[in-house]
Amino acid sequence: MRNKRPGLTRRVLVETALRLLDETGLEGLTVRRLAAELGVQSPALYWHIRTKQELLDEMADAIIQAAGMGPPREGETWQDWLCRRATAYRASLLAHRDGARIVATARRLSPETVELFEAELAAMTSHGFTPAVALRTITTVTYYVNGFVLQEQSQPEPQDRPHPEPPSPPGLPDPAAMPTLLAAVHQGGNPLGDQAFAHGLQTLIRGTETSMTGTTR
Repeated sequence: MRNKRPGLTRRVLVETALRLLDETGLEGLTVRRLAAELGVQSPALYWHIRTKQELLDEMADAIIQAAGMGPPREGETWQDWLCRRATAYRASLLAHRDGARIVATARRLSPETVELFEAELAAMTSHGFTPAVALRTITTVTYYVNGFVLQEQSQPEPQDRPHPEPPSPPGLPDPAAMPTLLAAVHQGGNPLGDQAFAHGLQTLIRGTETSMTGTTR
């Protein structure tokens, strides 16, 4: 047990909630449990947050900002910037259990996050994007990352002890009848791994490049 708890601030509350999220998952994160962890009664939290949804919004905001927002660096192309941002965003979501679900449930982000987003959009317009296309591009990549990580985090947790491989259920096709699928799995590896993520991301970026040249609308 902690001998001394920190002063109860919004920042302490969010940091503690994120730590509890890692321990319990989204289903186990309750206002009552958070209050107990902070050593206060539940009503004391409502001096800082009005609802649980507001808490989830604050947690989502912290996860998003932890990825490092902002326009491209000096000399960085928009393609490299978008790839770097998306990769960092995925890492930030994966850093917390159910991180993608927390962000997906967010209804409101802080003014600071919105200002950083505005700076990113403005930078993209300086690279030739219209405001609308800049917004669509960033949101499309964001939705891709969210969906990819949701799939990653929905996978069953590895067991502590290895178990024997269960027999295949009856009715499944003979593996010999699926040579292309088997070859794809063998060559591509984990469909939710880093290589698969990078492939999808680069496909989106190349599609945006094609759109920017006017080949498609």
